[in-house]
Amino acid sequence: MADPGKHSTSRLGKGMTLAAWIIALGLLTLFFNNRLDKQRNPNQSVYSRIDNAGRPEVFLKRNRFGHYITTGTVNGRSVEFMLDTGASDVAVPAELAQELGLKRGAPVQYQTANGVVTAYRTTIDSVSIGPMIIRNVPASINPGMHDMEILLGMSVLKQIEFTQRGDTLILSPNE
Repeated sequence: MADPGKHSTSRLGKGMTLAAWIIALGLLTLFFNNRLDKQRNPNQSVYSRIDNAGRPEVFLKRNRFGHYITTGTVNGRSVEFMLDTGASDVAVPAELAQELGLKRGAPVQYQTANGVVTAYRTTIDSVSIGPMIIRNVPASINPGMHDMEILLGMSVLKQIEFTQRGDTLILSPNE
């Protein structure tokens, strides 16, 4: 006759082993998701310093895809930017623009790599990356953008001096 206590101990052991594997897989998933997110945006915590002339400098690392993505703010709210020298304005996805309280203005058409798109003019009170703040920024709300990343175009970048050294982009305000 089999010992009933031995059967329940065996079941308990299998259940504990299964729970341990589930916890281990969960922790590995969290670890690798965080690692992938840092590879996509290596500038989640912006490194900056004051140069010899007293101007702020922001140092951005290029991500594994060759882009400069950083965390910053729009009107005081945390957002992600992708620097895009090919964009004439700052381009904000429509869903994010609504969350940020940006108002749609006149429609405007832009020629993009994906063809002609209709966007809507808006003005952002402030854009910041680290200690650098740019005010009254011309921007557009683009209903065709479906991610939550803002393209930081020339309406901001023309007010910033940038220098690339290897995989690092150094930003400082124009004098």
